[in-house]
Amino acid sequence: MMRTSADPPEPDGGKGGDAGATSGSGPLPAVRELVPGDVLTALDTSRRGLSAAQARARLEQYGANELPPGAHRAVWRQLMAQFTDLFAVVLIAASGITFLAYGLEDPHDVGTLELAVAILCVVILNAAIGFAQEYSAERTAQALEAMVPHTCRVLRGGERLELPARELVPGDMVMLEAGDAVSADCRMVEAHELAVNNAPLTGESNAVGRTSDPVAAGSPLDARNCVFMGTDVVAGSGRAVVFATGERTEFGRIYRLAAAAPRQKTPLQMQVASMARRVAGAALAIGALMFAVRLPTGESVVPSFVFALGVMVALVPEGLPATLSVSLAIGVRRMARRHALIKQLLAVEALGSTTVVCTDKTGTLTQAEMTVTQVWAGGTSHPVSGVGYAPDGRVAEAAPVRELLRVAGLCCNARLVPPADPEGREHWRVLGDTTEGALLVVAAKAALDLGVEETAAPRVTEFPFDSTRKLMTTVHKNGPRYQACVKGAPVELLERCTEVEWDGRRGPLTERERVAAVRASDALASQGLRVLAVARRELDGPRPTQDEAESGLTLLGLVGMLDPPRPEVTDAVAGCRRAGIRIVMVTGDHPLTGEAVARRVGIVRRPEPLVVTGAQLDTMDDETLDALLTEPSELLLCRVSPEHKMRVVTAFQRRGEVVAVTGDGANDAPALKHADIGVAMGASGTDVAREAASMVLLDDSFASIAAAVRLGRAVYQNIRKFLVYVFSSNIGELGPILAATFAGFPLVPISAVQILAIDLGSDVMPALALGAEPPEPDVMNRPPRARRERLFSAAVVGRILFLGGIQALCVTGVFFWHVGSSGIPFDDFTEDTLVYQEAITMVQAGIVLSQFFIALAVRTDRQSILKVGLLSNPALLAAGGFGVALMAAISYVPALQAVFNTAPLDPADWAVLTGLGTLPLIADEVRKAWLRRRADHREGAAR
Repeated sequence: MMRTSADPPEPDGGKGGDAGATSGSGPLPAVRELVPGDVLTALDTSRRGLSAAQARARLEQYGANELPPGAHRAVWRQLMAQFTDLFAVVLIAASGITFLAYGLEDPHDVGTLELAVAILCVVILNAAIGFAQEYSAERTAQALEAMVPHTCRVLRGGERLELPARELVPGDMVMLEAGDAVSADCRMVEAHELAVNNAPLTGESNAVGRTSDPVAAGSPLDARNCVFMGTDVVAGSGRAVVFATGERTEFGRIYRLAAAAPRQKTPLQMQVASMARRVAGAALAIGALMFAVRLPTGESVVPSFVFALGVMVALVPEGLPATLSVSLAIGVRRMARRHALIKQLLAVEALGSTTVVCTDKTGTLTQAEMTVTQVWAGGTSHPVSGVGYAPDGRVAEAAPVRELLRVAGLCCNARLVPPADPEGREHWRVLGDTTEGALLVVAAKAALDLGVEETAAPRVTEFPFDSTRKLMTTVHKNGPRYQACVKGAPVELLERCTEVEWDGRRGPLTERERVAAVRASDALASQGLRVLAVARRELDGPRPTQDEAESGLTLLGLVGMLDPPRPEVTDAVAGCRRAGIRIVMVTGDHPLTGEAVARRVGIVRRPEPLVVTGAQLDTMDDETLDALLTEPSELLLCRVSPEHKMRVVTAFQRRGEVVAVTGDGANDAPALKHADIGVAMGASGTDVAREAASMVLLDDSFASIAAAVRLGRAVYQNIRKFLVYVFSSNIGELGPILAATFAGFPLVPISAVQILAIDLGSDVMPALALGAEPPEPDVMNRPPRARRERLFSAAVVGRILFLGGIQALCVTGVFFWHVGSSGIPFDDFTEDTLVYQEAITMVQAGIVLSQFFIALAVRTDRQSILKVGLLSNPALLAAGGFGVALMAAISYVPALQAVFNTAPLDPADWAVLTGLGTLPLIADEVRKAWLRRRADHREGAAR
C-alpha cells in the first residue's frame, strides 16, 4: 500500500522520526481507512486520550509540534556578508597592502598610514550602512510558526485541558468546535455537522464537511475524515486524534517545499555584481600599469606602489555600496507609504523590471465575500441587488423565490453576525461557510425570517457536504411529516431530481425542463457565478437513510453567487497592461469562474483566452510548456497545485522573464519564494506566505502592485542617474593623475585621501538626493526593460565619459596652469611646496564644484533642467551646498589642511573654478537640445 502524509508512518524510535506511529514493527494500516475504534488502537490511545506519562514520552520521542523557524541568517553572518562585496574585498586588500607599505618605509610616511586607515574606515562605514538597512528590513517579517495556533483543547486521561499547541503529540484526543484553528493533522473519530475551511492549504475557501467514517486511499487533502494543521473549523463540532505533528504535517510538507526553493537573485543584484567585477578589474589593471610606468623613473618601490594604490582608489567608487543601499531604502519607505512592505532592498528594483505577474484570484483580485446576484426559480431568473454580507438590497418576493430561499436557508449551518457598533468601522460578518452566509443574506433580502422558519421546522438530522456527493442535506420536522432540504452542485443534484416545482405547481421533471435547468446553470456559470441547485423532498420519518433523503427530489431552482472583484483592481490591471506587463491568473478555482473574474477585471479581453488546467499541465513536458507560455494569447491556469505554480514560474524564468507572483495561502509559498519577486497579502495572507515573499501588500490590494512597479522603475532610473554622477567623478579624479604621470610630474595632482573625501564626503549626499527623484510622468507608458539589458548601457557609459571627460580636462588644465605659472621646475616640487598644495586644493575644489553642476545635469535624460526647475529638488541643492562647505573647510581649517595637505584658496580661484564647473552642465544642455531636436525631426518624418 502506498503511504501518504495522512497515513501513520512507521516508527524509528527517535525524536526525528515520523509522528503518528505506535510501537511494533511493520507498516500500520492507513488511519483514514479504519473505523474510529481501530484508529484509536492503531495509534495506541483511547477516547479518554493519552495519560500524562504517555504524553511526556511521546513529546520526547517526536519533538514539539512546531515548524522550524524561518531560515534567517545569524546577525554575525549578515554583518560579515557586507565585507564580501567585491568593492569591499578590493578596498580591504588595498588597505592591508598600504599598512604593509607603511611598515616597509624607512622612514615611515604618515601619509601612507593615513591612507591605509582611511580606506579601512570606508569599508567599515559601507558595511555599517548596508547592515543597518538589511537588518531593519528583515525584522519586519513575522515568524513562520505564528500561523500555528498557540493553544488547543485536548483530553488527557479523560480530563479536558487547554494546552500550548506545541505540546500536542500523536495519539492526543483533540476537541474541535466552530471557530477553532486546527493545530496538527488529525483523524476524526466523532463529527457532528463539522466542516473545515482548507483555504490555507488549497487556496480555496469552500467549507468542506468532515466525517468519522472510513474513506478510500487517495490524495491526503481529499480525505474527508481528516483535518490538517493551519486550517479552520467553520461549523459543527467533533473529536479527532492526532496522527502527525510539526513538519511531518501537510502544512510542514508545503513549508519544506518552500524552504527548498532557492531565493532568486534580482536583475539588479546580477548587474551590480557584473559592474563590480569590471570596475574592480579595471582599477587593478590601471593601478598595475601606473606602477609599471612609475617604477622605471627611478622612484623607489614603496612610493610607486602607494601612487598606484591611489590610482586604484580613484577608480573604485567607494561610496557606491552605501549610496545604493540607502537609495533602495528610500524606495522602500516610499512603497511603505503605498502599503507595500519590502523585505529585501534589492526587490525594489526587481519590481521595476517585472514582465509577468502570476496572480492568485481569491483574496487577491476578489474581496473574498460571496454575494448572491441571481436566483433562478419558476423558470425565470431574478436579479439580486446589494453586495457583501450586509442584508441591504432587494430580490423578487415571488412565491417560487421565497420557497427556494427558505429551503436553502434551512440547509445552512452558518450564521450572520451584525456589527456590534453599526456607526463604527465594524461590518456584517459570517460565522461559518461564506457560501452559506451569502444564502442567509439573500433570504433576508427577500424578507424571510429564518429564525421563525427554523422554529416552525426544527432540524432533526443532517448529512454534511462532502466532495464526493457535492451535496448537503438537512431533515426538518414539518408539521406531522418531515422534509429534506438539499443544496449542492447542479449536475449532481439534478441527477437525483424526479420532479420540479414552478409557480407553486409540482409536476414531473421532463427532459425539456431538465435541459432548461442545465442551460440556466451554464448561463450563470459563464458569468463567473458559483451555482448551487436547491431541492426538497417530503419524508415519512425523522431518520431516513442518506440515499432516501437525497433521491426522488423536487427541484426548486438555482442560486448564482459571485465573489466580487476588488473595485480598484480593474485600473491596476489596465496600468500593468500599459506598462507592458503580462498578467496570468493562476488559481485553484473552476475555469469558468476564473475566466469570468478575469474578464471583469480586464485580465481577459479576447473572445477565447487560453485556459489550461493542472491536469493538462501534468501531461506536458517542459518543451510543450515553454511553447505554451511563448504564445501571446491571454492565459489562465486553473485547478493548479503549488507544484504547478512553481513549475510555471520556472518556465517563465527560462524564457528570460522577470516574474512576480502574488498569493495569500500557505499553498502559494513555494512559488512566492521561487519567483523573482514574491508578493504576499498582509491582511488576509498566512504567515508562511509572508515569510516566503519579498514584498507584502499591507492592504491586500492588487492596485498597490501597479504603484510599486511604478516606484520600482523610478528606482532603477535613479540608480542610473547616480551611477553617471558617481563615475563621472572617478573620471575627473583619474584624468589629472594620468596626465601628471605621462607629463613627468613627480607628485600626484590629487591624493588618495582627497579622493576618499570627495567620494564619501561630497558625492554621497547628492547621489542620495538623486536617488529620491520622483518617477517621470511617462514611466508606466514604457515597456519593461529586457532582463539582459545592462545597468551600464552604451548610453550610460557614453554620458559618463562625456561629463567626466569635460570635468577631467578642466581640473587637469587648472592644475598644470597653477604649477606652470609659478615658474618652479617640476623636479623641485615637494609635498610641502605651497604652490603644489594650492594646486591640489584647486583640483579637489574643481571636482566638487563641477560635480554639483553634473548632479543638476543628470536629473533628466532629455528634458532641459530649466523646464524641470533648478530649485525643484531642494535636497540636491542642500547636498551640493554641504559638499562645497566641506571643501571650504578642507581648504581653510588648519587641522584639515594638515590631514589633506591643502592650502587656502582666494576668491579669484573660486570664481575660476565655478566658471569651469558649469561647463559640464552647459555641454549637457546642448546635448539634450540636440537629442530633442533629432527626436522631433524623426516624429515629423514619420508623420
